[in-house]
Amino acid sequence: MKIKLVIIIFNILMLFFIAVILALPLLILGSTLAGTFWRSSWFFAPLILAAIALINLYFILNYRIYTLLEKEDWPALIMELEKRVLQKNNFNPRLVILLIHVYLVLSDTKSVTEMEKTLSVSRKKLVSRYALSFGAARILQKDYQGAADLFAASLENPNKSRPPLEAEWLRWYYGFSLLLSRRFKEASDVFILLTHEGREGILVGLSAYFLHDSLSGFLPLQFTELKKIAKTGCERVKMTLPRRIDWDNELKNNKTEIYLAIIQSYTEKTADFLYQS
Repeated sequence: MKIKLVIIIFNILMLFFIAVILALPLLILGSTLAGTFWRSSWFFAPLILAAIALINLYFILNYRIYTLLEKEDWPALIMELEKRVLQKNNFNPRLVILLIHVYLVLSDTKSVTEMEKTLSVSRKKLVSRYALSFGAARILQKDYQGAADLFAASLENPNKSRPPLEAEWLRWYYGFSLLLSRRFKEASDVFILLTHEGREGILVGLSAYFLHDSLSGFLPLQFTELKKIAKTGCERVKMTLPRRIDWDNELKNNKTEIYLAIIQSYTEKTADFLYQS
């Protein structure tokens, strides 16, 4: 929906809301009592108007960003975000994560890493908060050990504002970076934990897939054990996503998550593994 249309609809709805608030006392109480009600409740009017003004101000200040997003004009959007975030040092978390994601959409992982270095000097908490995105960029650059170190540091110092599900994905990516670093035993420990305790079906399925398909081969002494744990993980996934179409729908519901887009090929292989005919 066009941002102009959103703003217009919002203001129309707010005006309608105010009109209803003004009219109801008159319709229900009559003109005399309505006057008394309005005089005793006058202070609500400036509060409502202030809220409307603030929301409109937000739209105005971010109008260019929204219009560039609508047009999918990524180069112009990056220039606008870099001006706000890097040149003006406006490290608003919403702007930071949007800039990171646009970089990743354009496969500009080098710029993500440079931003991480910048933030590590002045905004270390933001590096921890968005470690999942920064670490994913390192993986795309094949800096697997660097990604593992970043994930490990973030897990050791958990960010209270991080949603629980995102924290689980952070741990999964830690295991994934360990696997890519050929630290197979450590990777298996992470995936075993997530296979047993993970709360998200896709994450559990991916953990089971790597235990079965990769780590059981790299750790021959644990071959049987890992295959068994992977089977348990499959059963857990199928309790909530019993059919492949359920798996596909779950992926579609989360298609905007950058951490899933990066590993799309593995989600397809995992589906083949889980729902073998």
